[in-house]
Amino acid sequence: MTGAGRSTVAKVLEDLGYFVVDNLPPQLLGDTVALFGQNHVATRIGVVVDARSRQFFPALAGALEGLRDKGLRTTVIYVEAADEVLVRRQEAARRPHPLRTEGRLVDGFRVERELLRDLRSRADLVIDTTRLNVHQLSARVSAAFEDPESHPLRATIVSFGFKYGIPVDADMVADMRFLPNPFWVDALRPLSGLDAAVSDYVLGQPDALPFLDQYEALLATLTDGFVRENKRFLSLAIGCTGGRHRSVAMAEALAERLRSHDVRTLVVHRDLGRE
Repeated sequence: MTGAGRSTVAKVLEDLGYFVVDNLPPQLLGDTVALFGQNHVATRIGVVVDARSRQFFPALAGALEGLRDKGLRTTVIYVEAADEVLVRRQEAARRPHPLRTEGRLVDGFRVERELLRDLRSRADLVIDTTRLNVHQLSARVSAAFEDPESHPLRATIVSFGFKYGIPVDADMVADMRFLPNPFWVDALRPLSGLDAAVSDYVLGQPDALPFLDQYEALLATLTDGFVRENKRFLSLAIGCTGGRHRSVAMAEALAERLRSHDVRTLVVHRDLGRE
């Protein structure tokens, strides 16, 4: 989506050694890849294709299938954000929306969402940047794409507060509100799940470790299947009321367990510091 952070994603991929091409018409994708391969220019290529392609955009699905038919591995990253955030970013940049003709700026985003709807459903990795800053977005992309051969599966665990909404790009959501809330313990209220006292309190509850044991076993089954099906990215959301205590502590504990299974794991505490 326009304003969702595609330029940041492109820069991160470039820093990771990708040869990045911006605003490439989809019809030229196959020829571009062939050109780079024949001349040994790059083995990893990043291409930004978006609404600026206008009437050429629908050709992207066929272009990707053509690459896969040739035995090349492709990964589609879809970057989006809420309309109100996209409008605010676009107005701050003082740039017109490529699909806006008449009417409001938000009308251009509605047309763009409709144009990209099928691609979003096929994307390997969807990143919602509504509440991410540029550094958090860069970290997510770096964690997903650096050292591609060393970790067959990459996971992002996002702690969040239900009062601020569920992350829309999560593959799975777990609710930690079944655990006692440290907020009601005076000594723990000003702390967060990153502090040892809060973590010990949360993990010390009778149901905490059994939940982690069962969730770890479930994820072990799922991750094996994801690898077999060539799904290389997993986004897990761990929520509590405000996203400060229980979800943070449990997200960190779950990350440790996933890493023990050789799953490259990034933890993002979306709402930590909001209250």
